[in-house]
Amino acid sequence: MYLHLGQNTVIQKKAVIGIFDMDNTTSSHITRKFLNNMEKMGRIVNIAEDIPKTFVLCDDMGKITVYLSQLSSQTLLKRSTSMSLEG
Repeated sequence: MYLHLGQNTVIQKKAVIGIFDMDNTTSSHITRKFLNNMEKMGRIVNIAEDIPKTFVLCDDMGKITVYLSQLSSQTLLKRSTSMSLEG
């Protein structure tokens, strides 16, 4: 199964570790430090045309990647839990 994150970006659902709301999570200095470190390592993929609302943490065969999406965490959560005949 796959999860569409927006802007023609699709990932495997099994790779998703978590879906996080930017407003709620980036108030923590620990989360900001984590995202800064991921950016320095080149592990952030920004697929948001505007200000990102959500970040999706993924593990694809040991490679951690953070996707920044303009879709809300609720929308992505609904997409991730919906039943589909794809993949």
